[in-house]
Amino acid sequence: MKEEKEEPKKKGIKSALKEFVYGMATHDMVRYMLKTRMYLEHLFMLITLGDMLGIPILPPYYSLKILPYAVPNIATWKKRIFRERDFTDQLF
Repeated sequence: MKEEKEEPKKKGIKSALKEFVYGMATHDMVRYMLKTRMYLEHLFMLITLGDMLGIPILPPYYSLKILPYAVPNIATWKKRIFRERDFTDQLF
C-alpha cells in the first residue's frame, strides 16, 4: 500500500518539475510564436479578403479561389479587426 501512495507523489513531483522547466525554458518562445502566427493570419486575411473592408489588394479571381479555405475564419477575423482598442492592449 505504501508503494501505491508514493507513486502519485512521484508523478506529481515529476510533472511539477516538467512544468517548471517548460516555464523557464520555452514559455516565452511559445507565446512569441503564437503571437507571430496571429499577426500572419491577420495579414493573410487582409490580403485575401480585404475587399470586405474596402481594401482591394488581390484581384477578386484569386480571392474567390482562396475563399473556401478562409470562410471558417471570417467571423472571428472581423471581430478582431473591428474591436475597440485601448493603449493598454499594446502593453501585453
